[in-house]
Amino acid sequence: MYSIALPGAAALAALPARCGRIAPMPSPQQTPQQTTAAQDEPVVAPTRRDKVAATGSEVIGGPLGRWARLGGSRLTPVRVVALVAIGMFALGMVQKLPCYEWAWFRGAASQYTHACYSDIPHLFVGRGFADGLIPYFDRFPGDMQYLEYPVLTGLFMQVAAWLTPGGSDLQFREQMYWMANAGMLLVCTAVIAVCVARTHRRRPWDALLMALAPAFALTATINWDLLALALTAAAMLMWSRGRALAFGVLLGLATAAKLYPVLLLGPVLVLCWRAWKWREFTLALLGAAGAWLAVNLPVMLLAPDGWKRFYVFSQERTIDFGSVWLVITQRFGVGIDVEAVNRYATLLMLLACAGIAALALAAPRRPRFAQLAFLVVAAFILTNKVYSPQYVLWLIPLAALARPRWRDFLIWQACEVAYFLGIWMYLVYVTTDNKQGLPQEGYHIAIVLHLAGTLFLCAMVVRDILRPGHDPVRQDGSDDPSGGVLDGAEDVFTVGRAAAGPTPAQEAYASADRREDRQPA
Repeated sequence: MYSIALPGAAALAALPARCGRIAPMPSPQQTPQQTTAAQDEPVVAPTRRDKVAATGSEVIGGPLGRWARLGGSRLTPVRVVALVAIGMFALGMVQKLPCYEWAWFRGAASQYTHACYSDIPHLFVGRGFADGLIPYFDRFPGDMQYLEYPVLTGLFMQVAAWLTPGGSDLQFREQMYWMANAGMLLVCTAVIAVCVARTHRRRPWDALLMALAPAFALTATINWDLLALALTAAAMLMWSRGRALAFGVLLGLATAAKLYPVLLLGPVLVLCWRAWKWREFTLALLGAAGAWLAVNLPVMLLAPDGWKRFYVFSQERTIDFGSVWLVITQRFGVGIDVEAVNRYATLLMLLACAGIAALALAAPRRPRFAQLAFLVVAAFILTNKVYSPQYVLWLIPLAALARPRWRDFLIWQACEVAYFLGIWMYLVYVTTDNKQGLPQEGYHIAIVLHLAGTLFLCAMVVRDILRPGHDPVRQDGSDDPSGGVLDGAEDVFTVGRAAAGPTPAQEAYASADRREDRQPA
């Protein structure tokens, strides 16, 4: 069953939250003026709404009081979030200090024992940057032959190589190359923090989830993922401001740095379909395609063999660390060749995307953009043949926007930190003769734990979509703060439950909340 409603026709009324309300929840038919008025209300303080946040705030003096005066300091929420993110990034650099000083250069096991491994110094030599080779154009010795990263990431790596001082001491140059990359990644971290804090106008403190995430600090300098992350966060900020073309351009640039950001066009498609915002989706699509082509086309034409190496490597890469496929093959002795696992992973991803699209069109209320973005990226990671430790970075900013609840976020982060330690202890086991570290069975437990943590957070987001009254963001009267033109827009195309209208139980739920709303604070 499906329904197409003409603009202005009544759609399903919003289901308000049961507690913590400071404003009535708007309906999907809320006008832009009403949405703007809601956004102009005071900033939401998480210590007044989240028990875990309130408990944690005791370290700095306790929860915000009822009569506290806000806005009287230069340390605005956005600035605080940015400073905290920079501080956590610095702590992550300190955690890499044993490797920076010696462990990267004295055998493989030492860097795993100290859990401070990074691709950056090793690829400085292994991908020809130390010899002055130009990515994609110059071939280097070995099976890889060309750099196996997308073009914009290759440019990032090359800029860091230009900033690295020369000399005959190769270890010093590797250290300086890591330091140059760390400085550039620090800038990316600040951009991510500011963009996440500003995406939800009334909820900047939710970005503290990202800034304080231990997995973010531990994995920030393993690889170059923060470049794509910064561009994606900026793209989401532009979408939240209704700038569809700028969103598309930034998303195209992010996709030129890492493949996963292109997945965000899927949620935009289904949400614009439900709200009948085809113009905005078209602008986003054209902007993304144009920006991606502008970056890739010169290299594609001038160095085709080097340009396609990333895509060939992605297809040829075998089952690797962290994935469910590794557990299946090692635990049950099942051999799965590369072509087969590519087919299986693609099929599972397509099925997951179909389920997310059905959820988006049939939910009783149109899901928020950040919710669907988190689900589709999580589906890609969970079904992929490799789940590297730094892939958690892709999810952290999206999780802060999709499910800003400290308890659930910390449960997930605990699982990711356990896996971070587990993979390095497993590599200690396989690279040492005396078999110290974590054996294969223990590593499988670590894999299952971090997959389960991600699935748990996905389940919480799906519950918020099916029961909007549980959504922490919508409990303050907002509709979709990161939705841009979708925020407060009418539903035009719906299917299933959404087309059928609210059930008696849902109407009773909403009525109970309306009665509670009339109670004095």
